Amino acid sequence: MTAAVAGLTGLALALSGCLYAQIPPMAPDTARSLAPQTDSVDADLLPYYGQTLTWTDCGSAGFDCTTVTAPRDYADPSAGDLQLAVIRHRATSGEPLGSLLTNPGGPGVSGVDTVRDSLSLVADENLTAAYDVIGFDPRGVGQSSAVTCYDAAGMDAFLYDIPPGARGSEERNAELEKRQTDFAQACERGSDGLLPHISTENAARDMDLLRAVLGDATLNYLGFSYGSLLGATYAGLFPERVGRMVLDGGIDPSLDGSASGIAQAVGFENALRAFMADCLTRSDCPFADSVDDAMSDLTSLLERVDARPIAGGDGRRLGADTLVTAVLAALYSDQSWPYLRVALTGAQNGDATVAFQLADFYNGRENGQYPSNTLEALRAYNCVDFPDEGDSDDAALQKELEQKAPVIAPYWLGPDPCAAWPAPPTGTRAPITAPGSPPILVLGTTGDPATPYTEAQALASQLSQGVLVTYVGEGHLAYNKGNACVNGAVDDYLVNGVVPDAGLRCD
Repeated sequence: MTAAVAGLTGLALALSGCLYAQIPPMAPDTARSLAPQTDSVDADLLPYYGQTLTWTDCGSAGFDCTTVTAPRDYADPSAGDLQLAVIRHRATSGEPLGSLLTNPGGPGVSGVDTVRDSLSLVADENLTAAYDVIGFDPRGVGQSSAVTCYDAAGMDAFLYDIPPGARGSEERNAELEKRQTDFAQACERGSDGLLPHISTENAARDMDLLRAVLGDATLNYLGFSYGSLLGATYAGLFPERVGRMVLDGGIDPSLDGSASGIAQAVGFENALRAFMADCLTRSDCPFADSVDDAMSDLTSLLERVDARPIAGGDGRRLGADTLVTAVLAALYSDQSWPYLRVALTGAQNGDATVAFQLADFYNGRENGQYPSNTLEALRAYNCVDFPDEGDSDDAALQKELEQKAPVIAPYWLGPDPCAAWPAPPTGTRAPITAPGSPPILVLGTTGDPATPYTEAQALASQLSQGVLVTYVGEGHLAYNKGNACVNGAVDDYLVNGVVPDAGLRCD
């Protein structure tokens, strides 16, 4: 998952016939130590880097868990501590090459839950045999010291209640601004002073701490979506400590909030057109004629739902914003396109059931509850990571969006969600080069709506040792999506140190 930021409120391996370069194999006995790695660590951070971990059984075979103590502020360790939740799936074959840290994205998705509940989606059998696969909840997320804002009823009101007034009116914008202010204040009250310290840079420094206390001399890493930005940030901070790193769904670290939000809106608009092209070949498609006709009909449907929301079975009303959320949720994978056809057919007929199911999936709502704090943590990271752009020209942004993403544009731009955030932005937007690192694989999917392919190209070109692998396909991300070429490239690199030629394309 990713999200638009600033003033944009977007609902953010062996290969046949390919040439390889070979880097030296990684020997297990030189990759890690039983003791924490404390070389080249500032004296005031030694108590953190030197801590010994106590692992406990997580309840499933092969998994154990621990908690790591990290400083809230790496520049001032005396400012207090926070806790990082960590899960490990022990290597299934022989002596492990070391630890393989993973991050599933967001920012705000729980790495502990993902590894525990969906290990096969994170790492295939080649990786789980060779590595101890590590999932962790970044600071602010899940079972780590977490950002906390609203209870379930509050989240429902924040995400689903339809604000009064016509779209774009002063009345409606004032209500939206009040909601953002109330949400920010609730996050400040509930988060125990964490908000200024929830940033990608600090999360990357936490990864170096995890590397050290796990006993690894270098960081081996597989990051997805936002996890690619987290990994690139680590490489920029500690290029000499990078081991084997794969960044799937590369994000361009140089884009500002507005440019990032527009790129994502265009990505979803393009994915929507691809869905429509496929839909029109199906007997259950609720649209007809050409792709342009279908996009126009969807625009009309959204306008009708915006004016007359559809009542759901639980008393909620499906407005256009929630229906757009449902559409975006289904565009992450072409495997979800059948559900989107059913949802849009239902909406045309006044039935919101499947649309709410898709929107609830996107928002992390389960049986009326929010078991994760993904959306709250996402806001915390984005508002600190992205610099304040000052007075943006909303009219110009709207015009650009209407030209490039006409169906999505009316539901993408709104009051700046970070304007009322209590923690000031401290991040910067600039290329990351990581000079001195070993090769870093960047995976990009040509039809990716959430992390557009152009961003993967940009990241790979910025990194001094970036190697781009292209997956020609639809949906978000490339690894473990059923493509043997992609999986082969990733596995052969992470396990054997074999680097595919830059420019490898997997169809």
